[in-house]
Amino acid sequence: MISSSENPIIKHVKQLMKRKMREQYQEYIIEGVRIIKDALENEKTLKQILFCDELYETAGGEELLENLQQKGMASYKIPVQLFKELSDTQNPQGIMAVVSMDIHSMEEILNRPQGFYIILDRIQDPGNMGTIIRTADAAGADAIFITKGSVDLYNSKTIRATMGSIFHVPILSTGSTSETIDLLKTNGIKIVTTSLEGEKYYFEVEYKGLCGIIVGNEANGVQHEDMMASDILVKIPMPGKAESLNASVAASIVMYEAVRQRIKI
Repeated sequence: MISSSENPIIKHVKQLMKRKMREQYQEYIIEGVRIIKDALENEKTLKQILFCDELYETAGGEELLENLQQKGMASYKIPVQLFKELSDTQNPQGIMAVVSMDIHSMEEILNRPQGFYIILDRIQDPGNMGTIIRTADAAGADAIFITKGSVDLYNSKTIRATMGSIFHVPILSTGSTSETIDLLKTNGIKIVTTSLEGEKYYFEVEYKGLCGIIVGNEANGVQHEDMMASDILVKIPMPGKAESLNASVAASIVMYEAVRQRIKI
């Protein structure tokens, strides 16, 4: 039982609410029954686990707590009001945990004979990023590269939007989009970029073999120099009156054309 907000564990959790401290400690916070269950199923290391009485009123909450305790993971009960001070959700489920970030090497990721990669170019909206990660996971992407200038992957809203996919697919933060393109092309990966200036429709391009798809910034798309460095630009037909598609929707459309071509039935 922890009752004081001055407890070192509580202070540490509060520190992890800031991006700078998450990067320093290489840890982040997850909250809710489902995502903590996902973390367990994917054998992630849960460090400090905090819960309050509201967990017992949440579906699956008591069962999850018993599972954590059976695995010998230390869990600390805190007052409901203190939990709400730490929580980032409107209706807390009564449980949160600190998780270590996964560290992946570029050599490990690029050593895939038929590698399929997604590059997020300065994506700003946490919901968009989380949704794209979830779609990339479903589409069987081998890795996701997040370029400099993007929203923080470990933002609580991003984590919730991934619906657990953050545990399933390797995600690496890289330098600029230009540097990322250069690195991938050096390793023989064809770069396909979504753009209104596309030379071909997305379904006219081959995505088999080593392939990376760039999803551009919501407001400005991919920068001109990065489009020029890409191997091919693709566009999505829009016969209606809308000028553009949401970034996560556009990404999903192109990713699933790649799935259609690459899938082995």
